[in-house]
Amino acid sequence: VQLQAFGGGLVQIGGSLRLSCAASIPIFSKYHMGWFRQAPGKEREFVAVITSGGTTNYGDSVKGRFTISRDNTKNTVYLQMNSLQPEDTAVYYCATAWRSGELRTSRGYDYWGQGTQVTVSS
Repeated sequence: VQLQAFGGGLVQIGGSLRLSCAASIPIFSKYHMGWFRQAPGKEREFVAVITSGGTTNYGDSVKGRFTISRDNTKNTVYLQMNSLQPEDTAVYYCATAWRSGELRTSRGYDYWGQGTQVTVSS
């Protein structure tokens, strides 16, 4: 299993970015896909998850600004990030889970991508 996240970069306050995560997983559609982030000196934080059935769930700090989606024909999950703020600055990781429990915590996931840096500046 390999996950490759990309699309990060430097963006101004209030700007937008779309992250992508390409997964080499057999039967991608059966896996839950999540995004987490980690800022320097902080613990890894849950951002969003989309289940195999298409149900989405978001962390409180990004709700209403970020949107997670998936394209099962491309084995890819996306994270559309709008109204970005300096506190969104972090390395963003995608992850995949087979089981349905604990999808808001990192221990619920089996495989992780390498991360992509998002920096929001004024």
